[in-house]
Amino acid sequence: MGDVDMTGNGKVEKHGTVDSALEILNEGGGKGMLARLLPFMGPAFIASVAYIDPGNFATNIQGGAQFGYTLLWVIAASNLMAMLVQILSAKLGIATGLNLAELCRDHFSRPVVLVMWVVMEIVAIATDLAEFIGAAVGFTLLLSIPLWASGLLSAVATFLILGLERYGFRPLEAVITALVGIVSVSYLAETLLDKPAWSILLYHTVVPRFSGAESILLATGIVGATVMPHAIYLHSALTQGRIVVKEPRLQKRLFHFEVVDVLVAMTIASLVNMAMLIMAAATFFKHGLTGVGTLETAYHTLQPLLGRASGVIFAVSLLASGLSSSAVGTMAGQIVMQGFLRRRIKVWIRRLVTIAPSMAVILMGWDPTRTLVISQVVLSFGLPFAIIPLIVFTRRKDVMGVLVNSPAVTLLAGAVAALILALNIYLVYQVFAGG
Repeated sequence: MGDVDMTGNGKVEKHGTVDSALEILNEGGGKGMLARLLPFMGPAFIASVAYIDPGNFATNIQGGAQFGYTLLWVIAASNLMAMLVQILSAKLGIATGLNLAELCRDHFSRPVVLVMWVVMEIVAIATDLAEFIGAAVGFTLLLSIPLWASGLLSAVATFLILGLERYGFRPLEAVITALVGIVSVSYLAETLLDKPAWSILLYHTVVPRFSGAESILLATGIVGATVMPHAIYLHSALTQGRIVVKEPRLQKRLFHFEVVDVLVAMTIASLVNMAMLIMAAATFFKHGLTGVGTLETAYHTLQPLLGRASGVIFAVSLLASGLSSSAVGTMAGQIVMQGFLRRRIKVWIRRLVTIAPSMAVILMGWDPTRTLVISQVVLSFGLPFAIIPLIVFTRRKDVMGVLVNSPAVTLLAGAVAALILALNIYLVYQVFAGG
């Protein structure tokens, strides 16, 4: 047994981690807590990349610059909702041995499947647009080169990262995890440099409040763009063949371990998002610089306030976020095509197809931050095609077996989905009404 094929090369690898996991599931004890958890950690960390992509940078920085720590609770609440969605996605893969795209193909009519595939391919392009441009901006800030040259560097870097798939999924997973680690450490360093007001910070993390109509709109943007459609499809694929067990008792135990994986990974993603807002609040808002709304402005404003190191750390974290999320987005695109159509293309062909629109946007001179906002609007259109089927399948006993949702979980998931979808619709309306 081994990992599911993520990159479309048809390889399925075997490794000792799966054997260790099966041993732990069967024996039920005999090792320390950390040793027991490690074989099951990984899928949620890859999926969580979607929650710290360059699109989050722009929204969180704008929120902190305009309203200080006020909207920290929004990030905390939105990540709790995202945890539930990702847990359901992971459970779907464990229970069925199929990913969400494959289940849609098997249960829906051919026209519906084709429409869903087209929508998700458009979502994949929009996803890559935000992530590719974020990486390009990171290169530009670090190297002081034109954005088009940074785009070419980003293309080469992502090709190199995805090229690791020839050695199996583990090296690719390790590199992506390392890039996530760079983002996390970078914002830990930024937070230490910021010297935030910890008591005020903790208060706003748990106490909901707004500061005028504009803060409500920005909070809508934060929540509405929280759950990424491709992360839902990806996570179900990451768990569908990683550790295969059929016995109900073992499936339940495996699911409990995967819940821990989600909680840890999504908590880290939540803390990174909070650190982005905290950085903006403790620097820009504190000094009255409430108009900081672009990535480039944030970089150039940080340096005179906190020193050159802070600007470099910011650019490095943006670059790592862009490269890791771009690679994960390509993986998700492969899963969507394989699942809906039973077809696969070479990963470098898919990468070229998704890079082309991004390079076109760069060459046309579009504003990078505005482009990130537009890409989030496109993602909003794709969200119903992921979250609604997820809830429909996970509530069905004939699909999920012993891991079927309880009525309470289905009700909670439905409420979360309705809120997220409503906020996405409102966000789309505001973007077009304001444009």
